[in-house]
Amino acid sequence: MNDFIIKTTNLTKQYGDQKSVSNLNMHIRKGRIYGLLGRNGAGKTTVMKMLLGLTKPTSGEVHIFGKNIYTNSKKILPRIGSLIESPGFYPNLTGTENLKLFAELRGIPNRNAIKHTLELVGLPYRDKKLFSKYSLGMKQRLAIALAVMHDPEILILDEPINGLDPIGISEVRTFIRDLCTERGKTILISSHILSEIALLADDIGIIDNGILLEEESLEELEQKNRKYIHFIVTDTAQASRVLEQDFKTNNFRVEDNNSIRLYETTIPVSKITRAFMESGAYVSEAHTCEDTLEDYFKKVTGGAGIA
Repeated sequence: MNDFIIKTTNLTKQYGDQKSVSNLNMHIRKGRIYGLLGRNGAGKTTVMKMLLGLTKPTSGEVHIFGKNIYTNSKKILPRIGSLIESPGFYPNLTGTENLKLFAELRGIPNRNAIKHTLELVGLPYRDKKLFSKYSLGMKQRLAIALAVMHDPEILILDEPINGLDPIGISEVRTFIRDLCTERGKTILISSHILSEIALLADDIGIIDNGILLEEESLEELEQKNRKYIHFIVTDTAQASRVLEQDFKTNNFRVEDNNSIRLYETTIPVSKITRAFMESGAYVSEAHTCEDTLEDYFKKVTGGAGIA
């Protein structure tokens, strides 16, 4: 329990006969960014709502800081900042005025916190522009500012880069990364934009149809998606022996009876092919491949890709 700042056990949410989230076991480590990756409708928002006590699970448990969120919410929730869907900002107030109002409601006494937070997300302090005149990107920045204004230990952000232009996405990405590396925040971020999660997260959870299919570090995920030479041979056992004995490498993986992946890509393909053939492991196919994260997502989910 103490190894993970957030842990779920068989977390399930069911609406009638439909399971929105099914037996989800998530493990989020302190001081890291965890990317929850899935298509729209995969169950990401439902998971986050259950973590925050906004939606009660049908079954299962959520432990944050080692305590059950549902029996200790008054102590736990003030230590969490969140962005779930769009906050209810007042359109006839400025961004600063909106944050001041929320600060008063939440009992945040430090006025400098508002100025500092707006600077962090790249919005002006005491600007006269009303929230109703904000662009979609500015609205998203203000929502993130609201989530971090009280300096929480954990941030739970649902699709925080939605609506941002490329420059805004880059700025928010840098901001989120700095919150983790420089301020020690633990951040759970969901997205259907695979490339952004790959640039930002330390750990990845892949969710599809409410089921957490995989959970691993980005480093482990990238290891699975590195460059390799793919051979189709008549005898993978014999081919394995050739690689180990003749080429002194065990940096390969046997996929099935006829398929083998060699991750030692510095050896000429023609040389390996000839050695295989001479040993009796006849080669029908050999080519260099490099799976993308998109390819891996398709493989894991058994379906179409992701944005």
